[in-house]
Amino acid sequence: MKQIKGKNIVLTGFMGVGKTTIGKDLANQLNRGFVDMDEEIEKAVDMSIPDIFQTYGEAYFRDKERELIASYSRLGKRKVISLGGGAFLQEETRRLCLSECLVVFLDLSWPFWKERISLLRDSRPLLQGRTEEEIKALFDERQEIYAAHHLKIKIDNLSPHEASEEIIDALQHHPDFS
Repeated sequence: MKQIKGKNIVLTGFMGVGKTTIGKDLANQLNRGFVDMDEEIEKAVDMSIPDIFQTYGEAYFRDKERELIASYSRLGKRKVISLGGGAFLQEETRRLCLSECLVVFLDLSWPFWKERISLLRDSRPLLQGRTEEEIKALFDERQEIYAAHHLKIKIDNLSPHEASEEIIDALQHHPDFS
């Protein structure tokens, strides 16, 4: 395998597409450290994400998220970083990741994602109390923010390991990272 340059690899995509699972496998295959941004936020605040949303609100969560992403993007290199599904809502975070890291959009189509709703609803504050139509609208709206990326990997029908292999193959052919 060609050597991939030392920038961090950031995985983005809608909540529940598998950024953490794929990210861990990718980090293992590339012999890089792995950072789950949601876990880092939970550690920093000493609270679960649903509790952060309930106690402090989404704005507080997004501020903390932006701070930690900025820190990881600029400091430690050669990591795979899994972002939360809404991290790219903040233009500052998008710009920073796009300039300092390689951003990989994990693209899972609605029919495949929809099958995961029942598994995700209780643990994702933004899904709670929403109808399937409202969730679909959120899904569609967020696709626009994920359009800012370096690589897009279609993950319908792929296992996490197969998705990691697709990313590695794409990295090997990317002019800035091979």
